[in-house]
Amino acid sequence: MQIHYARSVTAWCLVLGFLITCGSARADLLERLGLRKKSGVLQALSEEQIANGLKQALDLGVRKAVETLGRSDGFLGNADVRIPLPAGLKKVETALRGVGQDKLADDFVTSMNRAAEQAVPEAAAVLADSVKQMTLEDARKILTSTNTAATEYFRRTSQTNLEERLLPIVKEATTKTGVTAGYKQLLDQSGLNRSGLLGNLSRSFLGNDNLDLDAYVTRKTLDGLFVKIAEEEVKIRENPTARSTELLQQVFGRVGK
Repeated sequence: MQIHYARSVTAWCLVLGFLITCGSARADLLERLGLRKKSGVLQALSEEQIANGLKQALDLGVRKAVETLGRSDGFLGNADVRIPLPAGLKKVETALRGVGQDKLADDFVTSMNRAAEQAVPEAAAVLADSVKQMTLEDARKILTSTNTAATEYFRRTSQTNLEERLLPIVKEATTKTGVTAGYKQLLDQSGLNRSGLLGNLSRSFLGNDNLDLDAYVTRKTLDGLFVKIAEEEVKIRENPTARSTELLQQVFGRVGK
C-alpha cells in the first residue's frame, strides 16, 4: 500500500514538473517570437494612440514622397521610380533607336516623367483623405505586422479611388508636357501612323491597355508614390531619429523595444 502511494506521489510530481516545464517553454517561445512583448505593447497603448500614430506615419510618408517626387527630376532622375516606355512600345523604341532616333524616344520618356512630377503635389490631398479611413481594428493589426504593412494596407484599400481621382490631374499634366504629341510623333517616325495604319498596327504593337497613356502614367505615378511612402514607413519603424513627433516616438518606440 505504501509502495503504491509513493508511486502515485512520484507520478503526480512528474506531471506537475512537466506542466511547469511546458509553461516555461511556452513563455520562452512567446518571448522569442515577440508575441508576449507585442501583446504588452498593445495593452500599453490606447487604440486611439495606435491609430493616430499610424495615420501620422502615413501622413509623414506622403509628405516626404511628394517633396521627393514633385520636383524636377523627382521621377526622371530616380531609377527606382522612373517611368519607362510602356512595354508595348518596346518594338517602336527598338525601331527608332535602330535608325538613330534615340532622342525622340528619350524625349517621350522625359515627357511622361515630367507629367508625373507635376501631378504628384496634387495627389497629396487625395492621399490624406484616404489615410483618415483607417479603422482602429486595422491599425491594431498593422502596428505589429511587417515594416511596410501600413503602406500595403493603404494601397490595397485606396488604389482604385486614387487612380480615379488622380487621372484628371495627370491628363492635364500630360497635355502640358506633350505626352500625347510625343506618342503620335513616335508612331509617325516609326511608320505606324502612315496610310491609315495607326488603328490596326498600333494596337498590334501596343495592346488596347497601353494606348491609354494617361492611365499608364497615373498608375506609374502612384507606383512611385507608394515606393517612397513605404521607404518612409520603414525608416520610422526601424530608425528612432525618423520619429519626428512625440506620438511617433510613443507608438513605434514601444514596438521597437
